[in-house]
Amino acid sequence: MSDDRARLTRSAAFASITMALVLGALKLWAVAQTGSTAMLGSLADTALDLVASMATLAGVWVAAQPADREHRFGHGKAEALAAMFQILLITLSASAIAFRAVLHLANGNETRGAEQGIVVSLIAIVGTLALVAWQRHVVRKTGSLAIHTDSVHYQSDLLLNCAVIVALVLDQYLGLSKADPLFGLAIAAWLLFNAWRASIDAIDALMDREWPEDKRTAFVAAAAKHPELSRLHDLRTRTSGNTDFAQFHFDLPGNYTVAKAHAIIDRVEADLSAQFPGLELLIHIDPAGHLDEPDNMLVEENEFTRLEQEPPQ
Repeated sequence: MSDDRARLTRSAAFASITMALVLGALKLWAVAQTGSTAMLGSLADTALDLVASMATLAGVWVAAQPADREHRFGHGKAEALAAMFQILLITLSASAIAFRAVLHLANGNETRGAEQGIVVSLIAIVGTLALVAWQRHVVRKTGSLAIHTDSVHYQSDLLLNCAVIVALVLDQYLGLSKADPLFGLAIAAWLLFNAWRASIDAIDALMDREWPEDKRTAFVAAAAKHPELSRLHDLRTRTSGNTDFAQFHFDLPGNYTVAKAHAIIDRVEADLSAQFPGLELLIHIDPAGHLDEPDNMLVEENEFTRLEQEPPQ
């Protein structure tokens, strides 16, 4: 499974790099032909796509490495770091585009050669659609955060290229001279919005955010099938790369032998790991009647009690 994931994520990263190289060359030529601010913004975005895609490749390669002596929990957060690097580049790109658009609004700007810019933008749309389709397939199979962030950026490129076409048509065929820089500003705003949206998942991963509530509930429901876990508490969860981590406490009678308790844990671990592939589980046993020190940040009420009290969906 891990080898297949690494192969898929690397293929998506290489496809992204190749697309950025091809589109960058075409858009550089189109900028020289048209002088369009909107096209220049599209070129800047593609250039950053190339750098971001290289970061994505590095991120998914590092994340695929197995745990080692210095990284006992694996390298999954490399994907979140690659995603944050992409977000920084998107923000810088949007800021530069907005600055140039404001200058052109103030000083005026003349575009030319709309046909060349439109043809290049149409080629970019077709190529980007193909790339995004492959990235979505990879994300469905792997759940890769870095590939997802890269895909979000390329999805924004679809609207960006459409905006370039509209800006050139309005500017050169309808005589609306302010259309090009105004669309440049709109493109910058769209890029900033996507940077903010993509940052949420990356920050959640770096901050070890708990699993979504529906996933936690499903985990507790699966654990509830084991009668020994009638006092499951202190459940903590997080995700790093393609690995889920969960840990919890539960009570056993104080007169159980170590061997008997170990056999119960082995059975629970095997069942939960089968139901949640890629799970690393840590279980702590408390003697029945034992009360942990209260911790308002981490200690919850009995998970089974909470599950039973919630109304059915």
